[in-house]
Amino acid sequence: MEFSAGAGAAAVELGVGFVPIRKGEGLFPGDKVVRHSSPDYRRLRHTLRLQRSSLGPGDRILLVDDWIETGSQAAAARSMVEACGSTWVGCGVIVDQLTDTPTNALGTVRGLLPAEELPPCES
Repeated sequence: MEFSAGAGAAAVELGVGFVPIRKGEGLFPGDKVVRHSSPDYRRLRHTLRLQRSSLGPGDRILLVDDWIETGSQAAAARSMVEACGSTWVGCGVIVDQLTDTPTNALGTVRGLLPAEELPPCES
C-alpha cells in the first residue's frame, strides 16, 4: 500500500505486492473503496481511493510513505484495507512527525527519522 513513489521500490526490494492508493479524482478503473480523511496538518480533507479487487482476505498490508504528520490519511487507508477484508500491519515512513495521534488508530508506526531531528530550514 502506498502514497509515495518510494513504496513501489520498497515492494520490489522486499519481493512483495504493491497496491496504490490514489488521492482525488482521475482514471482509476474498477470498483473502488473510497474514504475521506480527517483534516491534515493544513486542515485539508482528502478523498482516497483504492481498487477493491486489489486486496482480499489473507493479504497483510503495510502502508509505506515518506512523511506522517497527523495520521489522518493513514487512518483512512486502514479503514479501506479492512473494508477489503485484509489485515492492517502498520505504517513504515521516512519521517515521523506524529504527536497526539493515538497509535491504536494506526497500529505500529516505524519511522526512520523523527521530525524533530531534522535540521532547521534556512530562509
